[in-house]
Amino acid sequence: MDEIIARIVTNLETDLPISHSFLKDLETLLDYTLNTNDPIDLENFYNELSSRNLSVTLLTNAIYSAMDFAVSSGNSILASKVYLSLLLSPNSPVFTLFTPMAFLSLLRTIRLAIKNLSSVSKGGSASQSPGRKKKGKRKVNKVENRDTMEVEGEEGGYDVKDLFSLLDKLEMVMDLVHLDRFPDCLKALVQTMCEIPATAVDNWGDSGSFRRLCEYCAKVLSEALKAEHGSQGDTAAEVLKALRPLILYPKSPLRSFALGFVVNKMVGMGESSDEIRKAVANMPKYLVRKAPEKAEPRASAVESIMEIAKALDLEHQIGFCDFVVKMSQGKTHFRILSVDLIPVLMTTLKGLFEFDVAEGDESSWGLRLLEALIQRCSDLIAGVRARALTNLAHVVVSFSGNDESRTMLKEVMGFGHKKIDGINKILKLRCTDEKAAVRKAALLLISKSMVLFEGELDQELLKTVGIACSDPLVSIRKGAISALSEAFKKYSNHVVAKEWLHSITRLISDNETSIQEECENLFLELVIDRISKTGCDSVACDAKGKKSSLNMEDELFYTEGLLKEISDGEVSPWVKKICSSLGKKKKLKKQIATTLQNIITSSESRWLKSSMSIEKWTAPPGAWFLLSEVSAFLQKAVDWEFLLHHWHLLDKHKPDSELQSPSQKGLMDEEMVDVESHSIAWMGDRVYLLQTISNVSMDLPAEPAADLAQSFLKRLEGFNMHSTEVDAHIKALRTLCRRKALHTEEADTIIMRWVNQLQSKASKVLDLFISKISNHNQETGFLTPETTLTQKKSRTADSKSKSSQAIIAVYTIGSLVIICPSSNLSDLVPAIHTIITSGTSDPKSNKLPGPVVPVKQTAPSLYIHAWLAMGKICLADGKLAKRYLPLFVQELEKSDSAAVRNNIVVMMADFCVRYTSMVECYMSKITKCLRDPCELVRRQTFILLSRLLQRDYVKWRGLLFLRFLLCLVDDSEKIRQLSDFLFGNILKAKAPLLAYNSFVESIFVLNDCNAHTGCSNSNNSRNENRLFSIRGNDEKSRSQRMHIYATLLKQMAPEHLLATFAKVCAEILAAASDGMLSLEDPTGQSVLQDSFLVLSSKEIRIQSNHGSSSEAADIEEDGGDGGGASASASKGRAITQAVRKGLIQNAIPIFIELKRLLETKNSPLMGPLMDCLRILLKDYKNEIDDILVADRQLQKELIYDIQKYESMKAKTTAADAVAATIQRPEAAFQSPQMRKEQNSVLKSKLSKKVHNDSKVAAAVADAFAEMTAQSVLREVNMGASTPLSAMNVPKLKSRTGLAVKGGDRPVEVIESLRKRQTFDSDEEN
Repeated sequence: MDEIIARIVTNLETDLPISHSFLKDLETLLDYTLNTNDPIDLENFYNELSSRNLSVTLLTNAIYSAMDFAVSSGNSILASKVYLSLLLSPNSPVFTLFTPMAFLSLLRTIRLAIKNLSSVSKGGSASQSPGRKKKGKRKVNKVENRDTMEVEGEEGGYDVKDLFSLLDKLEMVMDLVHLDRFPDCLKALVQTMCEIPATAVDNWGDSGSFRRLCEYCAKVLSEALKAEHGSQGDTAAEVLKALRPLILYPKSPLRSFALGFVVNKMVGMGESSDEIRKAVANMPKYLVRKAPEKAEPRASAVESIMEIAKALDLEHQIGFCDFVVKMSQGKTHFRILSVDLIPVLMTTLKGLFEFDVAEGDESSWGLRLLEALIQRCSDLIAGVRARALTNLAHVVVSFSGNDESRTMLKEVMGFGHKKIDGINKILKLRCTDEKAAVRKAALLLISKSMVLFEGELDQELLKTVGIACSDPLVSIRKGAISALSEAFKKYSNHVVAKEWLHSITRLISDNETSIQEECENLFLELVIDRISKTGCDSVACDAKGKKSSLNMEDELFYTEGLLKEISDGEVSPWVKKICSSLGKKKKLKKQIATTLQNIITSSESRWLKSSMSIEKWTAPPGAWFLLSEVSAFLQKAVDWEFLLHHWHLLDKHKPDSELQSPSQKGLMDEEMVDVESHSIAWMGDRVYLLQTISNVSMDLPAEPAADLAQSFLKRLEGFNMHSTEVDAHIKALRTLCRRKALHTEEADTIIMRWVNQLQSKASKVLDLFISKISNHNQETGFLTPETTLTQKKSRTADSKSKSSQAIIAVYTIGSLVIICPSSNLSDLVPAIHTIITSGTSDPKSNKLPGPVVPVKQTAPSLYIHAWLAMGKICLADGKLAKRYLPLFVQELEKSDSAAVRNNIVVMMADFCVRYTSMVECYMSKITKCLRDPCELVRRQTFILLSRLLQRDYVKWRGLLFLRFLLCLVDDSEKIRQLSDFLFGNILKAKAPLLAYNSFVESIFVLNDCNAHTGCSNSNNSRNENRLFSIRGNDEKSRSQRMHIYATLLKQMAPEHLLATFAKVCAEILAAASDGMLSLEDPTGQSVLQDSFLVLSSKEIRIQSNHGSSSEAADIEEDGGDGGGASASASKGRAITQAVRKGLIQNAIPIFIELKRLLETKNSPLMGPLMDCLRILLKDYKNEIDDILVADRQLQKELIYDIQKYESMKAKTTAADAVAATIQRPEAAFQSPQMRKEQNSVLKSKLSKKVHNDSKVAAAVADAFAEMTAQSVLREVNMGASTPLSAMNVPKLKSRTGLAVKGGDRPVEVIESLRKRQTFDSDEEN
């Protein structure tokens, strides 16, 4: 060792920087001393230094220089190790050797070593890169570039073991050196230990070396937290502050290291230190304030916060929960974060939460958290609302497992809780929210909350969810389907079943294929399979002779109710489509057909067991209907004996009130509602039975099929059935004929034969009826009144019978034409023509033989069916259609029968498909039916034209689109709903530019103004335009027009909104200022006023994006991606701002010119113009300031005029409000005190009404003050005592200095007062 000591001392005496060999020798000496624990050699070293007049400080400075200016990482690490070994050596002068600068250099060495890990092998040894350049010149004199200087020297890199040894020695030094006297060193140590893992993770990853590095860092930080190094609270705060970036880092080894140290080390140390425990308890609150705003980093932050919160004791957990509740009332970013934290707090600390609930303490932190989450469901920011609803759904799922939690949730979510508004009301509002993410979250919550509703399902909420099934967004529709289906699965409730069937089944025609498939699968699972299971269980009980249980009877009753809802007129068309689709995909099982037969048979058996007459029995409603639909795909599952039995039963036992014809009992079509429900059910059963027979006819035996066909033909020839049964008989007869024939040609021949036979007999019936009417008219012209009266009773019954046969004959002709268009109609057309043209003023029609008296007066049902039959004939014969088309249009315009107009509209729609070019010229006549007085005709016209427009048989051009607009404000709610769906969904996707292109024209058309056309219309055209306008400036007309404008604006993209703004300014406002739009014309004034309202409406505004967190949250909730969406949004904002500026530059001059024109004319439109200008100045403040920067005087004038107008408007509003209090009849009989009290009450009420408008509120206060002053002055003039007179005030003194008594007033003073003007009130003046 003597040689080593000599070399060390010799090298130390030189002026050159110490070498690597010097450090090696010194390390050898120190390691030997530490390993042997023998300080003799080290003491010899110190003695040698003393003998040569070398101080220990010189040694320390040399090592410090080696750490600070070393040209290689190895030298720095070696120097650092030597320095720490020197401090650890026995009998070492620690206070002399330790200096803050050396310690900071040590920490810097560690940071640089980790930063330059590219030269370190992950296996633990240094390796030189193949292409590494040779070392350059040493630059040891530039201290300012120390952090960036090269660390590779000739010795190369360093061994990772040396770094670990260095950290180990640093931990041991912490026991010797107390850093409480060196706060900067302690702070640097904490920052270094938290920084080096973040630097090393990029190169080491989650390797063993990295984990070992984290262990050493944790040990050093643990040592730093000891009380010897200063205030533990301050040190813990520094440690947590330095670990915060690592804790908020996404999932990685870094976050695991940071969280592990806080949760495992610091929480454990907090048990013995209140300061550390307090710092750790405040850490979640600190992380909340520093949490990022983006969705994914925020979710990671929530996980980290919860990891720490779980490790806290109960007291601090409750404190953090209180903090989160308060935070839910803060800024947007904190509200979103609180909404994310609340469900995690409740589910993570579930045991404690359930304990609070079990105790029933309403002030418990768990209940407060839940209440805060429910309140955020009504937040102003859409992103917060959506997150709150979604997280509340997760809470419901988590806490619905036991009865106690479920009871608590029911109470807090509105079922009997007094503090929170019912969740039903919130959900109804959120299901119709303007933001898609909110609607989707609300539906998710509804589906998850079904376990809480039990028997308390809200019908309005169900209807709201049903409406959501028609939402424009696919995800919302799927969410609504899920919510309703969950309710349908859980509750055997007729209300739920009805809403499900009315809302879900119609989605079979949805544009989205996945929704169609889901609709089919749900119908198969929830309806068909449920019916099959219930029917099989019931039949099994009956077969075993067992009495059905109460649950079985309830289930059977529910199933029959379900079948009844399926047969509803609004549901049955969709059920047909679903069954057809399921049958084509071979998803229908034989069990459903068997079950339906069993249900019908079981119902008949129960009826007979009750000793009821079989004549009054009908099958459960909907059973025959569903069987008729599924039998088309399950022919072999239907028993022929079953069908034959029920056919004979229904055909033999006819009810007394059978609907044999529309006029059999003297009833007209409009009076069918008076027929007994039993007869309707019986007739419906027979129709569906015929359809079932038709479906399975190909599998019937040949001989029974022939007998059945003969029976059908015989019934048809009698023309005594109701029209509803005719089609079923004809279809069944055609199918049976195909079954009887050997091949197709023979089947066609047989069908043609009986079709001609039926048409011939029908023609004879019509001829007989027409001739009888003609003879009757001729005879009655020569009979005396007495003779006519005596024969009237006998002829009425015969006339009704003939009329009934004629009606069914005409209907049968139309049905036969549909199934056999090639049949001969030459004998039928003249007879039908005679009926539809009888009694007209057409001279050509009068020359034809026929009745003189119109048939529509004597037999209106025959007249209606005749038009229907003629339409079917024209569909089969194009030449005939060309001749009769003008007659159809004429009848459509002039007919006073709603049934005729409705049928003709349907026929014209069919003509449009078959003969498109022929019908196109009559489209304006057809669209007039959109304003028909009958709601049915309007709705039918709207639906049919919408279908034609979707299929491109009719184009959206001309006045067609403008006429459809009025359907948005139709008196019928159903038509309004259909219109909203058409404009909001179909047209928005099919013709996105339609609303933009027609917007300005719609303003003129709706106000019945022709200024945009430049010419006046004829009387007919004017009347027609007036029919499709909403004229008038009354509140109702204006609100209807604004609703239409708002609907159109909602369909436009932002760029189209800006273009529409420009078009309205250029084509309406500029036209008014140029004199092209007359301001004296009432329609022109309405157009201009509507333009002002449109330009100031919220629908046309494009909100400028300032990067708010709320909008970012909305984008996140809608599923938008981060980078692409934000870049696109930024680009869109830049373009929008540029366009807005250019737009307002062109609009403001027009407004100024129009303002001057209206001022000169003293026009009442000044008010709407100033309102519009005020809103524009508010919305486009920056753009307008840039425009008016060159003309500040004009800017001041505009602002002054607007302020003056607002002040006048506020005073007028206040005067109108106060006038009611002054002019009250009872006010004249009230005492001053009563009047004062009453005015104060009225003032408070008015203040509440106008609290949102400060100017109006101030004007109201001024008006009341003026009224009070007038009242006081009035009382003074009347000599009444006032509050001033009752006060103890000093007496006035005379000029002589004596007090003036009441009767000793100087005469001249009294005279001067008399000459003054009295303080009369305005009313007395």
